[in-house]
Amino acid sequence: MSPDFTWSTVRLLGATEVTYTRRGQRSTSELLALAFRQAVDQAGLHAKDIDGLGVASFTHTPDRAIDLAWKLGLQPRWIMDDSNGGASGLNILQHAIRAVQAGDAHAIAIVAGDHFEAEDFRRLVENYNQTTRDHLRPLGAGSPNQVFAMLTAAQTRTLGLERADYGALVMRQRQWAALNPQAVYRAPMSLDDYLNAPDVAWPLGRLDCVPVVDGANAIIVTRQDHAAAQGKPGITVRALRSLHNIDDQQGDGLSTGLARLGPQLWPESGLSPADMDVVSIYDDYPVMVLAQLQDLGFFQPQDAKRFIHDQIATGRLALNTSGGQLSAGQAGAACSLHGLVEVVRQLSGQAGERQVAQARYGLVTGYGMVEYRYGMCSTALILEALS
Repeated sequence: MSPDFTWSTVRLLGATEVTYTRRGQRSTSELLALAFRQAVDQAGLHAKDIDGLGVASFTHTPDRAIDLAWKLGLQPRWIMDDSNGGASGLNILQHAIRAVQAGDAHAIAIVAGDHFEAEDFRRLVENYNQTTRDHLRPLGAGSPNQVFAMLTAAQTRTLGLERADYGALVMRQRQWAALNPQAVYRAPMSLDDYLNAPDVAWPLGRLDCVPVVDGANAIIVTRQDHAAAQGKPGITVRALRSLHNIDDQQGDGLSTGLARLGPQLWPESGLSPADMDVVSIYDDYPVMVLAQLQDLGFFQPQDAKRFIHDQIATGRLALNTSGGQLSAGQAGAACSLHGLVEVVRQLSGQAGERQVAQARYGLVTGYGMVEYRYGMCSTALILEALS
């Protein structure tokens, strides 16, 4: 069959998550292999059916995707590594979609995950890139907490927000997490709990910062005519756009690449923010959830406070229904797929107690790779559940 590069030819199957845990005992390779096996089983496939493999991880080193392929007994015709943080999974997805459409592979497994020992995380933070190592670490400012604290302070001034406004977002995500048995943090959270959490870097408290956990996610990419795609909920792509390094780190960090993607993304999909039934926004910190939503046109700057309390806090906007990383946990590069897996589950009607009724359209974003001021990578994806 000749290549067809329209998005509707794509099918996403086997969306899975190896339950996130604090201080887990499985190695990164074991987590990635387990996610792979779960995704393949859920898709109704066998390992021998997988002829493409994409891997995103910080701690899989010194191994690469080919090493994991060997351990899994695969003979891939297409292979890819990506370590661009919160954008990694969607970056791989963009390439994997084109590969299956072109016939370079028929079924591509994308896996992402990490296991962190205490020393692993310290080493990652202090050596995140050459800029961090050479310029921020000597100042004692290598932690992302300090970078995003400054962005949060700037956003509070720009949008006229207070800490309680961010608390409303974080509390709502905890309410979603309470319905997700795979979320690490599910206990009820009050506004007092949020406001009285220990300070991390003003104005950030502990509950503004993603908890580091272990885990993995995976998904299978095929074409609509693949045997595995028959008789299953049809989840396809309406639009996918990426843009990286939009301003050479010269902007204020409160606008991401999504601000320039939106005017292309929405027309390409034929949809608008109001059409989204479920939304997964990459949430390393609350400030960036709001920045991405604003960039994609969900609210205007003067309406930020109203939007938080009328749409997010009430659940009218089904935002980060897994609990997001803020409550489900941040399993390193696994979270580049976490939001995608959640939206696919929602659109497939497989989200359990947190299921959004009649969910048909979903939005997923990826954001990450802080240079020395803010993240440089931005990706947005719109999905549709076919009837």
